[in-house]
Amino acid sequence: MAENRQQDLLDALKLELKFLERGGYQPSVREPRKELSIFLDSPSCLNYALPAKEHPCSECWLIDFVPAEKRGEAIPCHHIPLNHRGDTVEALGGPGDDPKVEAAMCDWLRRTIQQLEGALQSQQPA
Repeated sequence: MAENRQQDLLDALKLELKFLERGGYQPSVREPRKELSIFLDSPSCLNYALPAKEHPCSECWLIDFVPAEKRGEAIPCHHIPLNHRGDTVEALGGPGDDPKVEAAMCDWLRRTIQQLEGALQSQQPA
């Protein structure tokens, strides 16, 4: 059961990385002035494209990466430490297409994917 949850998490992280690498947070032709927000404007968000927030963030696949003391914030996923300095989307303060935010996110996603793949591989029977 835990292995399935880890695999689902790994798949979600890979989807998020692919979305980011393909320019998913770049302003759209339809709404060129709208700044897109990391995670919130991603298909991986539980509330993506919904007119109102229908699902609590506590149900999100990212919640385990959010420090416990930040889980009550309006946008908990923006408080995930992305590097050894503890930079977060909130602290970096830029929109999703800001190069420093994108770089920090890509690095975090790649590291986290690698760690999860390693953990899943070590659980495989020899």
